[in-house]
Amino acid sequence: WRRLTKTKNFVTDRPMPAGLPASISFPNSSGLKRPCAIDRGLLVALALLLATGGLGVPAGAQEKSEAKEKTDTKESSDSKKKNDGKKKADSKGSASSQITAVEVMPVERRDLMETLNLVGSVAATESAQVRTEIAGLVREISVQEGQAVKKGQLLVKIDDSEIAAQTEEAESAYQLTLLNLKRSESLAKTSSVTQADRDRSEAEARSAHARYNLQKSRLEKTEIRAPFDGIVGARAVSPGDYVTSQTVLTNVADLSRLKIEFEVPERFYRKVTPGTTFSVRIEGGKTIGGEVYFVSSAISRETRSSMVKGYLTNPPPELKPGMFANIELLLEVHKNVLVVPESSILMTPEGGQVVLVEEKGTDFVANFVRVDLGLRSRGLVEIIPVSAKLSEKAVVVASGTGAIQLFQGGKLAPRPLRKELRISREK
Repeated sequence: WRRLTKTKNFVTDRPMPAGLPASISFPNSSGLKRPCAIDRGLLVALALLLATGGLGVPAGAQEKSEAKEKTDTKESSDSKKKNDGKKKADSKGSASSQITAVEVMPVERRDLMETLNLVGSVAATESAQVRTEIAGLVREISVQEGQAVKKGQLLVKIDDSEIAAQTEEAESAYQLTLLNLKRSESLAKTSSVTQADRDRSEAEARSAHARYNLQKSRLEKTEIRAPFDGIVGARAVSPGDYVTSQTVLTNVADLSRLKIEFEVPERFYRKVTPGTTFSVRIEGGKTIGGEVYFVSSAISRETRSSMVKGYLTNPPPELKPGMFANIELLLEVHKNVLVVPESSILMTPEGGQVVLVEEKGTDFVANFVRVDLGLRSRGLVEIIPVSAKLSEKAVVVASGTGAIQLFQGGKLAPRPLRKELRISREK
């Protein structure tokens, strides 16, 4: 290009391409422009050469540059690997020398109970709605609401004037048939009447006696009496009311012994039998014991549960039928098993583990022991060692096993479990 700027004019035999200028002006040393005629073909060749990269870096130099870049990349990668390995070694060494503070608790051997919390209702031993079998007017109410009554005591009297008259009529007819029967028997001894007449008199006497008994029964039903010993409830009628067999007069409940009615889910049905014990917690935190006496032989299709009933032992006077009750049902007892707090269990893909705290010289180190889990109850869990032996007095990490970074053989600084956690687990 410098050669072109120094040359005043280039003349060639090639024809000038259309559309190109005949000359190009270049600045001289004095700053003034001067014309310079350049071959159009030369300009076209230079443009093509630049477009195809003919003026680029030589191939040999390019290959050398790429090789150098690969060497630099490899060296940086090797340096990075060495640094990572050094960091891991440093972290491993620091972890092995680090002492982790943990809360511990000895493994205990005790009876573990499986319980089920349910809700139920208090019910009276016996409860009956008192109704009348004879329709009529209420003449008299002989008891007060809430009064204690004995079995057979008169509660309500229905008007019996009509039934009493019918009873007297039936009695008179019966007495007449008895006289006729005696007369027939005396005449039959002298053969004054036939045997058929005597049999007819006897049948009439029996029929009259039956009608008389029927009327007596109806007369007795006008007196409504207590079906059992108990307490009279609220009455629904007053003297002068007309009642039928559908009318509830009052109710009587036997409160001498209370029972609990509740439902047990199907999955626990087989663990509940007559004799199973339970406890009932009522308002105020008081607990009352009881025992199951009835388990339904069928499962309800609607609720998939079974009806269970049990008697309460010495219920307090403030406990009344119909009250809501929280029930704790004892399903099963595992006797003399090894137990640890639930927070000491570390779950892994292989199963449960506990971290034993073992003495190694003057240090305490962690030892992971594989265990099978059994019954859980009130913050405690039953453990069954898989391979290693686990003694009753072995010390385990009691809390935070999933949050604290522990490893096999790591150094530990054990301290007793906090008092508030021990109290909650004992409860």
